[in-house]
Amino acid sequence: MNDSLRAARVATVAYFILCGTVMGTWVVNIPAIEERVGISHATLGALLMLLGLGAFIGMQVAGRLTDGLGARIVVPAAGVLCSVALVLPGLPREPWTLAGALLAFGFCNGCMDVSMNAHAVHVEKAYGRPVMSAFHATFSVGGVLAALVGAATASAGLSPAASMAAVGTLGIVIALVSARALLPTTPTAADTPFAEEAEHTPAADRSSTRGRIWLLAALALMVMLCEGAANDWSALHLKDVLGAPASTAAFAYGTFAATMTIGRLLADRLVARFGSMAILRHGAATAAVGITIVTISPWTWAAFVGWALFGLGLSGCVPQLFSAAGHADPSAAGANVSRVAGLGYVGMLAGPAVIGWLTHVVALNHAFVLLTLLCAITAAAAGVLRTGSDRTRETATSSH
Repeated sequence: MNDSLRAARVATVAYFILCGTVMGTWVVNIPAIEERVGISHATLGALLMLLGLGAFIGMQVAGRLTDGLGARIVVPAAGVLCSVALVLPGLPREPWTLAGALLAFGFCNGCMDVSMNAHAVHVEKAYGRPVMSAFHATFSVGGVLAALVGAATASAGLSPAASMAAVGTLGIVIALVSARALLPTTPTAADTPFAEEAEHTPAADRSSTRGRIWLLAALALMVMLCEGAANDWSALHLKDVLGAPASTAAFAYGTFAATMTIGRLLADRLVARFGSMAILRHGAATAAVGITIVTISPWTWAAFVGWALFGLGLSGCVPQLFSAAGHADPSAAGANVSRVAGLGYVGMLAGPAVIGWLTHVVALNHAFVLLTLLCAITAAAAGVLRTGSDRTRETATSSH
């Protein structure tokens, strides 16, 4: 393994941490921004739809630019733009200006998400072994850092704009410093151990491959809608439903992000042992149990347990879907990742609006029943990730 590949992996980690910190900084400031602008949960949910719309547009733009210009140009540019745009939601005092800020922030975040995940697939191909979950773990590290900073700034009485500007300034530096280490070209499938599986991607049956990609995308939508709900509503759940103070409520998201980090750090090894299908199935089932606890529990400590299980269960799901899309057809890896990531991040960034709309008719915690259903559907559909290795493993198990 050469030094340039190691450097590319470290740089990719830096961008994932940056993206997680930027998004987490927005998340932990949601209660303060909602209160300052003077909007309801339902209105906030509608505004989050604009965040998702901007992200979706940014993903389509970034996917094409990454294929045409290369990740070395697009990823750092997106990182700088996302860091600059972070401060925008912290400035408005009227709903319409917040709407414009969220649209712009979503666009920049979408550009960064797709470009860095596309580059991560290239790094995984070059390594020749599962590393995608580890990258997503570092995204969760960023969320934990943001929760800690958010709790500290809330206790100190700092404004959202001030904390967002500080994080954004540091983000610009990180994005620029890490740029040179990115891979200049896309590794070919023939150079990696993934090639054997890729060769079996039926070039003569591309319609079947496209159908599988869209199923992966649908599962990504459901899983990332659940993740987005935790991002945008976990702190508000503890504050409004259970009556926790703002400094305590911020740690609901921190707990979720921490268990996401732990799960993703372990997931690559578990995938190598049990297969990606098992990780998706059992992870989604665990998440369903966790969010059910959140829904029915009247105690703060039990809610923390529920958010912890929810994060642990979801932790390994998205990386498996992204990785499967990237390796499904080497000739269209970038496009496939963009489809799965694009639809998935629509769920993550815009999907929480559904929770906001549901608060018109039910309490916030009761709206989380939708998340239980989505996790159950994902667990049932996990067979889409079944590979030759999974079939061999199942045959060996049954023979005993």
